[in-house]
Amino acid sequence: MIKRIALSLLFAASLAAPALADVTAGPLLISEAWARATPPGARVGGGYLTVKNTGSEPDTLVAVASPVAEKTELHLMKTEDGVMTMRPAAEGVEIPAGGTLTLEPGGYHVMFIRPKAPFVQGESVPLTLTFAKAGSVDITLTVSPIGAAGPATDHSMHNMHHEGAAK
Repeated sequence: MIKRIALSLLFAASLAAPALADVTAGPLLISEAWARATPPGARVGGGYLTVKNTGSEPDTLVAVASPVAEKTELHLMKTEDGVMTMRPAAEGVEIPAGGTLTLEPGGYHVMFIRPKAPFVQGESVPLTLTFAKAGSVDITLTVSPIGAAGPATDHSMHNMHHEGAAK
């Protein structure tokens, strides 16, 4: 009897959990948007996602913005000659026609500088992506555990809204 109840609850929870959602902005498909939980007092937080360009022309992610931090920037982390460096990607990042841009730990990522509150596992973080051609796209990153390497399967992007193409 307990096993039957447990299986019923597990099934019900799987139906209630949001599915991994995608959003499109013109030929761009944005998916797997997530952020890492941060401890209280953290001075930075990280956000990650994937952008696939299904179009015949390149586009560029030129800016990121969020009300949850004093400053939000697109950053590149890389290792050269055994030394890890991180710098803002001030010129943006191109997504080639037919190509994919992956913002991930250890590479390009969204840097939330001086978050106004800790990012708590299971909560969400609003983010606006601005593309040179596709315009602005509002998405929500779901917060994964501290130290996570990727989004959990029940994470989704909520309240996505494409505000139109830039001219």
